[in-house]
Amino acid sequence: MSEGEVHLLIDGPIASVTFDRPDARNAMTWAMYEQLTRICEQLQADSSVRVVRFRGAGGQAFVAGTDIAQFQAFTGGDDGVAYEKRIDACVGLVEALPMPTVAVLEGWAIGGGLALATACDFRIATPGTRLGVPIARTLGNCLSAANVARLVAALGRPRAERVLLLADLLSAEEAHAAGYLLELAGPDAIDAASDKLCGKLASLAPVTQRVSKHALNRLLHAQLPDIDDLVRAAYGSDDFAEGVRAFVEKRPPRWSGR
Repeated sequence: MSEGEVHLLIDGPIASVTFDRPDARNAMTWAMYEQLTRICEQLQADSSVRVVRFRGAGGQAFVAGTDIAQFQAFTGGDDGVAYEKRIDACVGLVEALPMPTVAVLEGWAIGGGLALATACDFRIATPGTRLGVPIARTLGNCLSAANVARLVAALGRPRAERVLLLADLLSAEEAHAAGYLLELAGPDAIDAASDKLCGKLASLAPVTQRVSKHALNRLLHAQLPDIDDLVRAAYGSDDFAEGVRAFVEKRPPRWSGR
């Protein structure tokens, strides 16, 4: 499969960022994370951009997480700590953009894809969209404190527990009812709905939007705990190594609890 790309297109006050690896449901490679980082740094400094829209190429997925095959190079818990910090930095750049952000979700928004969508200010989706972090079923790893905090803030603790502990995937309808999604639109109407929302956001007071975003983000991150010990325990476990092997070998994992 290709390494994938992340594209940026700026059209007047609206910037569109596209995750382009449809042959792998837009699963993120290290190269794609690096491209996203550079794009966010560019947008951070561009005062002409009033709204940023994120979406996946191909219409089948937003982002289906990080490419799991890359985890085969991990040798212990410290690799997991470094990985989560690396992802935190990238997702944090999306969250910290000074202008409003919109995630357009079609199909799968899983793992790192759900983290990226949750870091955006607004989300709209097609009815077939599924959202979740099924790592209790697939990999046996964990999320960073910041990503757990985002999920709890956006979904509430009971749904966050279902996503993380039960490995449930939420339907678009449930996510909409919970307020996580601003709007549902059919595949033939999602582009128009996205354009309308971005146009409205671009017409409003940018200073108010910017300072309000900063205030909300400071509240979210206030007194965020250090959980490196928990991340190290998950990524250093036999279960994580087994989860990666099972994924690559296309078989169910055999959990040992160690």
